[in-house]
Amino acid sequence: MTKFNKKLQEQEKEIDLKCYIRHVPDFPKPGILFYDISTLIQCPDAWQVAMGRLARQVASLKPDIIAAVESRGFLMAAPIADRLGCGMLMLRKRGKLPGKTISHTYDLEYGSDTLEIQQDAIHIGQRVVIMDDLLATGGTLAACVALLQKTEAEVVAASVLIELTTLGGRSRLGNVPVVTLLSYDE
Repeated sequence: MTKFNKKLQEQEKEIDLKCYIRHVPDFPKPGILFYDISTLIQCPDAWQVAMGRLARQVASLKPDIIAAVESRGFLMAAPIADRLGCGMLMLRKRGKLPGKTISHTYDLEYGSDTLEIQQDAIHIGQRVVIMDDLLATGGTLAACVALLQKTEAEVVAASVLIELTTLGGRSRLGNVPVVTLLSYDE
């Protein structure tokens, strides 16, 4: 390791990324504490550190492609895919993708929603890591796993910037491991 790389690693260790996450009470509705990553993205040094840490975690999974969850997952998946030299696909809400799609409808606390991917976005056996900003109750990530399993891709893990551990979301993902950068037990 060069002196320069060692110095960069030491500086990176000093950055506490939780200091860059804004907590917004009662958003989007009363009783919800929203973890806002926009304040992290606004700080280029902290954002670079976050992407570096995530890239190192995901690299060990050897993905062929990163599946980004609409929309904040796109913000992380693109630079991670670029750093790892792999592809990226978008998991979007119904009607947002052109061409033939594969869809999966899932239940929410207040109704249902549908996620889609383009039919030709992934191939049988490709190693996929799903990426999103937050894991709370796990409904959206579980839907992503189900959708990708329809394509016969190998879902090797889900990677999130923030996990709210007390909500137990990872238990909804079955045997798919979760890689988390920041955890909150609140």
